[in-house]
Amino acid sequence: MAKNDEQAIETVILPAEVGERLDRVLAGKGLGLSRSQVQRLFGEGRVEVEGRVAGVRDKAVVGQRVILRPLPPPPSAAAPEDIPIEILFEDEQVIVIMKAAGMVVHPAPGHAGGTLVNALRYHRDLTDLDHESTERPGIVHRLDKDTSGVMVIAKTMPAREHLTALFQAHTIEREYVAIVQGHPAATLTFDTWHGRHPRDRKKFSSRVTRGKRAVTHVQLLERLHATSFLRCTLETGRTHQIRVHLSDHGFPILADPMYGRMSKDERTSAAGELIGRQALHARVLGFTHPTTGESLRFVAEPPADFMRALTSLRD
Repeated sequence: MAKNDEQAIETVILPAEVGERLDRVLAGKGLGLSRSQVQRLFGEGRVEVEGRVAGVRDKAVVGQRVILRPLPPPPSAAAPEDIPIEILFEDEQVIVIMKAAGMVVHPAPGHAGGTLVNALRYHRDLTDLDHESTERPGIVHRLDKDTSGVMVIAKTMPAREHLTALFQAHTIEREYVAIVQGHPAATLTFDTWHGRHPRDRKKFSSRVTRGKRAVTHVQLLERLHATSFLRCTLETGRTHQIRVHLSDHGFPILADPMYGRMSKDERTSAAGELIGRQALHARVLGFTHPTTGESLRFVAEPPADFMRALTSLRD
C-alpha cells in the first residue's frame, strides 16, 4: 500500500480476498477507512480498479490494482478552543478524560462553543474522523452537561468502530455515584422500558408502554441525612437513564433541575445549593483496548463540589 502526493490510497487484491464484494474487502484491509467511508467513496466515483471507476457491487479479482481517492475533510462545525482538559490516559488510539461538570460534550443548539469537542480540537488532531462527523469526531458516548466523570474518546476510525460496538453490546463497565433524596433499599434493580415523556418531550420516562429496555443496578453505599449515597451500575446506556430511574421510583437525584424536586428539609436544600447541579458522577469506566485487547479500567473520584454536598449530609 502506498499514498501518492494527492493522498490517494493504492492497494492490490490478494488471493484470499477473491470473490468478495470489493467494498467489504477494502474496508477490511486496514486502510484507515471504515466501510461507510469506503461506500461513500464508491458513491462519489472515487474508487478506481485498473484505471476505471469501480462499482460498489464489483467483486474482487486477484492482482487487481485499486486506487481510492479520499474526500478532503469538510470544514468543522466545532472550532478549536483553548479549554483545559484533564487527561487520565492517552495512546495512539484513545483518550480517557475526566469531564468537568458544566461542560457540554459536543456542539448543539445553544452550545456552539465551549464544548469538549472544541477543546479536543485545540489539543489534538482529530481530522481523520471528520468524514464520520464534523461536530462529534471521536465521540462514542456522552455525559450530560452537569454530570462529571470519566469519558473515552476515539482518536482513529478503528478505535471509534471498536468502542461503538462495545457500547452497543453493553459490554462497557460504567459505574456512577449519586446523592439522592430518600432512603432506598440496600440493593435495587430497575428493569424498565425507556422512552420520551408523554407530556414533556425534553424529558424521558420509564413509565411508558414501549421504547428501549433500560436496566440500572443500584447499591446503597451510605445512609445520609434525609438522603442516600448510591452506586449505580449501568447494564444499558439510555439518555438520562439513571436520573429517570431514580426519579420515577421515588428517589430523585439531589439538585437535579429536570427530574428532581424541591426539598422542604433545610439541610437537604442547603446541600443542593452547595453542589448547584445534579449530584451524579461517572466514577468508573472499563473497556477493552481497540488494538491490544487489554482490559482497561479508569477510576475518577467525585470532584470537590460533590464531596462538599456529601460531607454536609453526613451525621
